[in-house]
Amino acid sequence: MKVFDSLPLSEKLADPVVTIGTFDGVHLGHAKILDRVKKKALAINGQSVVITFNPHPRQVLFPHDDNLKLLTTQDEKIKLLERNGIDVLVIIPFTKEFSRLTALEFIRDILVNQVGVRELIIGYDHHFGRNREGSIESLKEMAQTFDFNVEEIPAQEIDEVTISSTKIRNAIMAGDMETANAFLGYEFGFTGTVKPGQKLGRTLGFPTANLHIANKLKIIPQTGVYAVRVTCNFYAHQGVMNIGYRPTVDNSRELRIEVHIFNFDQDIYGKEIEVRVIRKLRDEQKFEGLDQLKAQVDKDIVAARSILEKI
Repeated sequence: MKVFDSLPLSEKLADPVVTIGTFDGVHLGHAKILDRVKKKALAINGQSVVITFNPHPRQVLFPHDDNLKLLTTQDEKIKLLERNGIDVLVIIPFTKEFSRLTALEFIRDILVNQVGVRELIIGYDHHFGRNREGSIESLKEMAQTFDFNVEEIPAQEIDEVTISSTKIRNAIMAGDMETANAFLGYEFGFTGTVKPGQKLGRTLGFPTANLHIANKLKIIPQTGVYAVRVTCNFYAHQGVMNIGYRPTVDNSRELRIEVHIFNFDQDIYGKEIEVRVIRKLRDEQKFEGLDQLKAQVDKDIVAARSILEKI
């Protein structure tokens, strides 16, 4: 997959079949749209093209909105779109200046003159341009002027995408990873850098990797203990993860993400590891002492192994 992260594009595209959106999560609902784009491109011997934006438009238009949580980081989205077989990804830098483009300017100057759109596949409720002035009706009129085709995705399919995205976010926030992963079509995860901790887990017999998630907009599951898969140094491992405030140890005000990797004893401080969240085992809870905590972690490890070996 070719990735362009600025305009103008450095090369001309071949009969591009284009769709536009944020595509956060690149879940099963999005996959239906992407499949349609790929089939259209194949039919005309063209290229399948996704146009998306970075940063997320809400970050620019509503900079003080703290409610935005993303299913995927930019790097994760790129990998998922490539996995879905898209030929070309165009990432438009979203700025206040860009947001002020009229619908005509966006169609003429970007879609036509820079991307060279041959066919555009777009949702029934899609609005674009300054103040969302462009509608599907005006888009079809401009398509005739600039000689490209427009296919409108039915309301039912677009609503399905919206519902899927909402359900996935709600499920992750509730710790319901089975529902989230089912709608995603893959195992939800994140990448974090291992930072030094208090090494308490090591003294209890289960060393943990303390993770720092750089992107503050990345959605994190509900506090609790989870069965996880971990990729470290290109190798896959099984493990358990605790997300929470460690009430038994220090009742920290800082949310911590700690992963115990089974049968693993390597120095990975400063390295990135990928965690795939499979299932929640239990809520975070406060124990009367470290002995009770250790006994429960032993049970968590047994439960996690049982789950992970069956999936």
